[in-house]
Amino acid sequence: MKPILRFFNILYLLWGFISFFIFMMLMLPFVWLSYVILNGKKANDVAFMFLNVWALGFNALMGYRYKIINKEFVKKDKSYIFVVNHNSYLDALAVVRVIPQSFKPLGKIEMTKVPIFGFIYKRLVILIDRSSKESRDQSVLALKEQIAIGQSILIFPEGTMNKTTSHLTDFYDGAFRIAIETQTPILPLTIINTKALMPRLNPTAIKPGLITCVFSKALEVDGLTLGDLPQLKAKVFAEMESRLTLYKGIPKQSD
Repeated sequence: MKPILRFFNILYLLWGFISFFIFMMLMLPFVWLSYVILNGKKANDVAFMFLNVWALGFNALMGYRYKIINKEFVKKDKSYIFVVNHNSYLDALAVVRVIPQSFKPLGKIEMTKVPIFGFIYKRLVILIDRSSKESRDQSVLALKEQIAIGQSILIFPEGTMNKTTSHLTDFYDGAFRIAIETQTPILPLTIINTKALMPRLNPTAIKPGLITCVFSKALEVDGLTLGDLPQLKAKVFAEMESRLTLYKGIPKQSD
């Protein structure tokens, strides 16, 4: 039975690649034109409308559904630093589908090497090469510039995909330092079940199912200094870990 199941999983994974590529090719011209015709936050807003179509189409063909909890915590006219846990490639599609405003994410420079996808990727994200201090410094400046024009940003504070059995891995300081230095509220988003649906270390175990996304109340940082950074980081870590513990057993129903 297991070889048969594995065969169908491989077919499903292949179907996922085909679906992703089809919608990527359909949306690529519109995303590109958004940044050619428009500038700044307006370009991001328009590009994200097409990214939503891309993610919606892929999820529909793959059988992924979403349960969104506390979406009302996100005010569309306010800028945030979204901090999100990272367990699977599905997280990138989840954030596009569930966050009700555009955002500029921090992303690894290595992804620009992926054919065709890299062309879109480098326009949508703030690139970072974590092995280079100069790149890290430049990415922080670029993120602050986005905040200055009213754009929300998104950071995976774990830095990379969590391949451990723990709910979360240690957070980097970056998101919290930027929040304090720009006095921008942090809004945690906890994504649940993507590791089970598409494991990073075993992609052929991919399957359809429910992805639960839980927003927490924004943490205001007014008046905080860099001396408060460890406490702020620990508070966000504890909040997201509690969400992972609380909602892992919720009923499988979608909003």
